[in-house]
Amino acid sequence: MNMNRFFRDSLFLLATGALAASCAEYNVTDDFQASPDPSFVEPYKDLEPVKSYIDRAKYPNLTLGATLRVADFNKQELAHAAAMTNFDNIAFGTTLMSGAIVNSRGVMNFLDMKDLLDHIDEIGGEVFGSPIVANANQADGWLNTLTAPVEIMVDFVEGKSVDYTTMTSFDGTADRGSATIVDFDGQKVLKINAKAQIRIIEGFEVDPLAKYTTTFWAQAPADKEKVSFNITFSGKKVDGSGSEGKWEVKPGKWTKFVIEAQSAEDVKDGYLRIENGPNGAIYVQKVEVGYYPDNHRPQTEKERTDTINYALNEWCDGLMKINEGRINSFDLIDEAIDTKSELDNGFYDIKHSTSSIFWQDILGSENYAPAVSKSASAAYERYGGNPAELKFFISESELDNPKKMESLKYWIGVWDRNGAKIDGINAKLNLYYSEDAATQAANEAVFNTMLDNLAATGKLIRLSNLDIKYLDATGVSVTSEKISQDQRQKLADYYGRVIKSYMSKIPNDKQAGICKGNLVDTTDPVGLWSIDKKSRDWVRTATYKAFCDALSGN
Repeated sequence: MNMNRFFRDSLFLLATGALAASCAEYNVTDDFQASPDPSFVEPYKDLEPVKSYIDRAKYPNLTLGATLRVADFNKQELAHAAAMTNFDNIAFGTTLMSGAIVNSRGVMNFLDMKDLLDHIDEIGGEVFGSPIVANANQADGWLNTLTAPVEIMVDFVEGKSVDYTTMTSFDGTADRGSATIVDFDGQKVLKINAKAQIRIIEGFEVDPLAKYTTTFWAQAPADKEKVSFNITFSGKKVDGSGSEGKWEVKPGKWTKFVIEAQSAEDVKDGYLRIENGPNGAIYVQKVEVGYYPDNHRPQTEKERTDTINYALNEWCDGLMKINEGRINSFDLIDEAIDTKSELDNGFYDIKHSTSSIFWQDILGSENYAPAVSKSASAAYERYGGNPAELKFFISESELDNPKKMESLKYWIGVWDRNGAKIDGINAKLNLYYSEDAATQAANEAVFNTMLDNLAATGKLIRLSNLDIKYLDATGVSVTSEKISQDQRQKLADYYGRVIKSYMSKIPNDKQAGICKGNLVDTTDPVGLWSIDKKSRDWVRTATYKAFCDALSGN
């Protein structure tokens, strides 16, 4: 169904001076412009969509982005209308990353992404691509499966055996009750009395990773229909097929029992214990125990490298096949720098892991970005993408930390020299406005220094997560519920200064855009819109006007 017709059919009739739309209905024209969107209350009712204030002739590369969850966008309610009407592109965060798409068996579910891209194609919009690889939100289950140890053939190792038919007395361990050697069925056997707990074989060392096979032959007394008992192998209960996991032995015939089990983790001394019930004795003839060694070996370094390269190529191929050249800008790598680990040259290292599979652990720190960009570029072209339009960004946070900034520049230089395609840096912001004048002056100085450092890289520069939280003079957060109009205006003015600094400090041809974090207030007053308590509609805030003014150069 044509989406514009859908929204026209559900048009909400407006009355002058009233709120524009409810959370489920809003006004849309053929070129998908909610007018006004989503509310037109004073004092900001006459403002146009935010993106319309950008002077495209003066700032040809500057775009305005919005961050949404796929679920919120797919509801096609106010978040959808606000984003599509006021912003040039939408970013969907972690929801288009491999961790949300690839299961542990490597099955890729791109249905949501395909529906999303088809819909955006229809209504005319753009998407900024989620990180292709990262350390978090990856298909960890799949990578762990692919890099798991390889199964190999192993031989059964004979262990200890006990033949009670050759004994005259029992000198084993009785944890409870008693057992004796008696004559039964024409031979010597071990008799385990009722309510006794007897270790019928013991004194061998166990490997907690090995699977042990214990075999014994047993029979019940002739006057019993059957005798039930429990079995514990080296600290771990082993269930049988009877009631409540019990094992059962019948009279008249020697029965062979085969018990396969691993020991409990904290047990080194091996044993098998029969825990007899109250309904009769058990006769045991002989016992044997042995084990199969662990039938796995770790993958070789070459096998792991080949496996991870396979996974990278499969992921990029699946992603770009669904994309069909529609997303042209991606974060290539997200959050690579490790501020807790230094190289010999003093720069921060790339993050590594001993508990998860990080791509760079296998591909190598210096070849990490080149391998990803090569695979993603090839897949992008394979499925109809225009190479001239493809842009890759390195996404990183805390770039107001000078050492982290310098470390990122160092690694980008390494990756560039090794053949990576890196067009830009996506700086993830974490900004605060403070009522304390000295603190706020420092905040702004640090931000402007970061912009200068970003500009000096010569790369395209994108700012993302542009949410500014408000702190009072004591450093306590002011919530969206309690913020005053005066405080909201101060916050809006700072948004304006941030945008203007970006537009002035980053050369026009290197401006890749600004992406808003949250469109509407959360607990913090971060939105271009607030939520009306009664109607639940979105209402433009002073920040909306600040964006419009700053983007227009006012």
